[in-house]
Amino acid sequence: MLTVDFSRFPLAPGDRVLDLGCGAGRHAFECYRRGAQVVALDRNGEEIREVAKWFAAMKEAGEAPAGATATAMEGDALALPFPDDSFDVVIISEVMEHIPDDKGVLAEMVRVLKPGGRIAITVPRYGPEKVCWTLSDAYHEVEGGHIRIYKADELLAKMREAGLRPYGTHHAHALHSPYWWLKCAFGVDNDKVLPVRAYHKLLVWDIMKKPLATRVAEQALNPLIGKSFVAYATKPHQPRLPEADAA
Repeated sequence: MLTVDFSRFPLAPGDRVLDLGCGAGRHAFECYRRGAQVVALDRNGEEIREVAKWFAAMKEAGEAPAGATATAMEGDALALPFPDDSFDVVIISEVMEHIPDDKGVLAEMVRVLKPGGRIAITVPRYGPEKVCWTLSDAYHEVEGGHIRIYKADELLAKMREAGLRPYGTHHAHALHSPYWWLKCAFGVDNDKVLPVRAYHKLLVWDIMKKPLATRVAEQALNPLIGKSFVAYATKPHQPRLPEADAA
């Protein structure tokens, strides 16, 4: 289940990609399949080990084209272990709402992104997320949980402040918003109650089968209740100084 829409966020074979806070690796795997040179980084060592196993399995199964590479590594989003201008593409999906110093993370992403490079940022959308917070304190008051809810304008302003140039936005995963509202209403750890179990089966069926009916329904509902807000931006090329000023 991808949050980034690669039809709006083009990826070329050979692009060097950083999936920051990769989690279980869903975007990293897609970039690898598309021929990129992928670095999947997360602070969770257990998840990184699983991502590394999947990279190896994908390579053995021939799922990635020739020239594609994939590395999984532990790391700190506030102190990335890469030189300036290292990546053509940076993806950070459903991560920034967890990090107190979100401006610091943005600064690090901009530092390692090449001039002219592209970045995709996804966060929980304000409206659906606000419902979850209202229904359940346990949803967000957990160690490592969500510490803020972004309004779209706020996130875009922070991106511009960091030196990025946003060029597109959209919403995603509308069918997942009611699922999380149900979980918050019945208890975030209560997966046995019938409405939650039934809706979870629907989501699994949708992910596995990709039926036209749910695809159309989600596209129609995304502008209204899409669970995620997605923003795309570029890092501008530095303006060239006049020779007289550069001397």
